[in-house]
Amino acid sequence: MKLNFLNLKSLAILTLGISVLTACSDDDINETVDPVDPISESRWITIAGAKMGDNPGDGNGGTLIYAVSKEDAKDPSVSINPFENGFIAPSNRTARLQASEDGNTIFNISYAGDTGGNYTKYTVEGGQTFTQTGTEISIAPYVGTAPRWIKLFDGDQTGSAVYVSTEHQVNDNGTPDDVSDDVYTHTEATIGVVTLDLVNSAINNFQEHVVALSAEEEANGYYISRIDMPTLNAAGNKLYIGARLSKVNPATVESDSGYEILGSKTIVLDYPSLLNPTVITSTVGHGNTNGYRSINAFEYNGSVYQANQSDPEGSHILKIDANNEYDNSYDFNLDDALGVQGAYILAWRPAANGKAVLAYRHEGSADGVAGAQGFFALVDLNAKTAVKIDAIPYDPDFYLFQYQGFAVDGNEIYLTQAPVGQNGNIYVVDTETGTVTKGAELVNAEGSHFIGAW
Repeated sequence: MKLNFLNLKSLAILTLGISVLTACSDDDINETVDPVDPISESRWITIAGAKMGDNPGDGNGGTLIYAVSKEDAKDPSVSINPFENGFIAPSNRTARLQASEDGNTIFNISYAGDTGGNYTKYTVEGGQTFTQTGTEISIAPYVGTAPRWIKLFDGDQTGSAVYVSTEHQVNDNGTPDDVSDDVYTHTEATIGVVTLDLVNSAINNFQEHVVALSAEEEANGYYISRIDMPTLNAAGNKLYIGARLSKVNPATVESDSGYEILGSKTIVLDYPSLLNPTVITSTVGHGNTNGYRSINAFEYNGSVYQANQSDPEGSHILKIDANNEYDNSYDFNLDDALGVQGAYILAWRPAANGKAVLAYRHEGSADGVAGAQGFFALVDLNAKTAVKIDAIPYDPDFYLFQYQGFAVDGNEIYLTQAPVGQNGNIYVVDTETGTVTKGAELVNAEGSHFIGAW
């Protein structure tokens, strides 16, 4: 059903007026729910494919999903063709998908178009059968029709979506008609954060804040230009939001380039109130922490581990400790670990044992039909090691920039491998032993690609 809204910000504030007045105090702490990836006797593995729009690999033709049992997912004699037989996940462009921890539910918020911002939930019943359950709700009044959202690891209870808007601030020195003596002061970044009750399809809370950098950074033209990937800390009382910085030339107020990349930053909010924003900075990693399509930070063993991107020294995995500050003694550099230059983390996911599968590219990646070639690595957060998974075949057209999801079952992680427009397979990585199992065949379509398993 098409949902139309007028005066979105006013409606959002009006809708939440009462709930904000009664928001939980800073002393309120959610009951901690440990993120556990149980081993299931059997579970669904949902595969998603992004159909070509105008160009190979753009994913703008829509998203199709198809579910198989984990036994079939591991069977190379099984063939899966989501592009012919899959369920169309509602979205004008590539859908932003999340799954319950047991794989039985798919959560979707459509991206852009008339239905942009609509939240729907589906029970997975196998094959192309995804049965809508619960009430559809739109988060567009709060964060727009192209929301950046994620499922928090709190037992499938809550989702969170974010946005940022920016405005350059110029001192006109009292002569608004004469711009010759105007002086740039800073760029104001206003963030919006909404939390969504995934169970009851309801808005929990919405807050807006102006989030500032240091006075020196702002005077030099730096500002927060994009945010994404909210993550709960282990105590459940803080929400971390990844950030990207941009810069203008203070003399011209035009976009700058070739500037010094600052230490990686994260916005920290009280949770569940979403109040009291602060910004923390890493001295180990530099570059962005907002990620792209895939979850960029995960809680493990009491800390949050976060990937960064566009780091001049190659992507790092950074660590935020229980004191809600970066642990700058934890130095995990992917260039060093993998023996490459310019490593760039595209997506990653740890199992409960602290070992993860990570998708990446680097300066030596081939230039494929849709972009730089991607690879997978097995990562150990405790040992700070990363090893390329050679058992998975690679191709110059193996494109992972839009990769979204990994399915986790105990220590096993399921992933998809297929070059743009070519067939491939599901692969299952036992993160404890490093054993890799080649699974079901993935049947592709012209110009299309697979964006993950859930």
